[in-house]
Amino acid sequence: MAGVKRERDIDEDEEEAPVKFSRPQDVEDHRSRHCPYLDTINRSVLDFDFEKLCSISLSHINVYACLICGKYFQGRGQKSHAYTHSVQFSHHVFLNLHTLKFYCLPDNYEIIDSSLEDITYVLKPTFTKQHIANLDKQGKLYRAYDGTTYLPGIVGLNNIKANDYANVVLQALSNVPPLRNYFLEEENYRDIRRPPGDIMFLLVQRFGELMRKLWNPRNFKAHVSPHEMLQAVVLCSRKTFQITKQGDAVDFLCWFLNALHGALGGTKKKPSIITEAFQGSMRIFSKKLPHPDLPAEEKEALLLKEEYQEVMSESTFLYLTLDLPTAPLYKDEKEQLIIPQVPLFNILAKFNGITEKEYKTYKENFLKRFQLTKLPPYLIFCIKRFTKNNFFVEKNPTIVNFPITNVDLRDYLTEEAQASGIDTTYDLVANVVHDGKPSEGAYRIHVLHHGTGKWYELQDLQVIDILPQMITLSEAYIQIWKRRESEESNSHTGA
Repeated sequence: MAGVKRERDIDEDEEEAPVKFSRPQDVEDHRSRHCPYLDTINRSVLDFDFEKLCSISLSHINVYACLICGKYFQGRGQKSHAYTHSVQFSHHVFLNLHTLKFYCLPDNYEIIDSSLEDITYVLKPTFTKQHIANLDKQGKLYRAYDGTTYLPGIVGLNNIKANDYANVVLQALSNVPPLRNYFLEEENYRDIRRPPGDIMFLLVQRFGELMRKLWNPRNFKAHVSPHEMLQAVVLCSRKTFQITKQGDAVDFLCWFLNALHGALGGTKKKPSIITEAFQGSMRIFSKKLPHPDLPAEEKEALLLKEEYQEVMSESTFLYLTLDLPTAPLYKDEKEQLIIPQVPLFNILAKFNGITEKEYKTYKENFLKRFQLTKLPPYLIFCIKRFTKNNFFVEKNPTIVNFPITNVDLRDYLTEEAQASGIDTTYDLVANVVHDGKPSEGAYRIHVLHHGTGKWYELQDLQVIDILPQMITLSEAYIQIWKRRESEESNSHTGA
């Protein structure tokens, strides 16, 4: 509309009007004028993890950060909130959060100074291809501005209220190298076309921003707040997943992977980085069962009919659900409930093509068996700990015994898939744990740092190193396993 100026345009007109130049070099002198207030910048209060909104008008248009107190204000013109703040509190140095340019207010000139580059890097970290290629080859500790040392990628996430269920999933995915490398380079997804009004691409942008902050070697502090990422989750999931209410990590993982796949332009036929990393395929053999209350002769007659014959179908998966055996109800002599244990290979038997499992629907019962036809580079296991009925949620405390390395899944593949020659040996890279009661428990995660080969436990802001033997003693809920490359397998034969 010709007669209407956007708020941003008005600000810019006001900003530039008072200054007039007669020569081109005067413009340059004005723009690069040395600012006497740079030593008033307080890097310890700068936090760019939160939504870029003016703290007064709550507008996200033309927002500046005050580099002395860390607050966000709108505009730069004489009637703007940033200008008023600079006069009222004598805070003079501001950063435009969109253009990444620095200004001195109320004098209103641009500051160009190389000593400010660390601030723009924290706001918008960038990674070269060389930097990304070396991430898993070194384990160098970096020192944050606040003095704490940290390993990039092994960084705590703020628990704003009850979002630890999402934090552990975000941390697990940020330690899957192909996914991490894809999102560290914004060029990989910047030009993906989305339909008008589609909000789901916001998830991709925010996940990329979070990934770059988690792997930033020049952070001001050794933790990151996932505030903007989680706001996008609340918006895009239409409040199915919230910051203030505990959610289920498996439900969130399932929704998040599918949402990212769709937002990146992926379909059932068109792949995305999500399906390239995690998608496998299986055969499902399904057989309808007669109603259990029918007489034996009727059952036998029905089993001869075509609709009761076994049917085979092919299906893809992003994760495999492993069922735990029912937990015992009896107690031992000390009146303590015995915590049962089960080997990982026992619960993997569901996928050997022989084990049958009964599935009940409202009307019909089916017997199903499963066999894998393709294993992905990164395999996700979700261990089914929670069962819901009409009244409450029950948690199965069974401990799964699993080796950390060298898990061979060859026996769960069809003969054709076994003959393909692709390696079937996997090593654990992430282990999400749920502690406590079903409704009020807490989540933590164990992650392998590829550069050092060490394991770390992350729970919200807390990061500690942990012995691999301790990981197997936890109530594992989600696991991510990495397939070995052939040469890797040869060097690990003794593992």
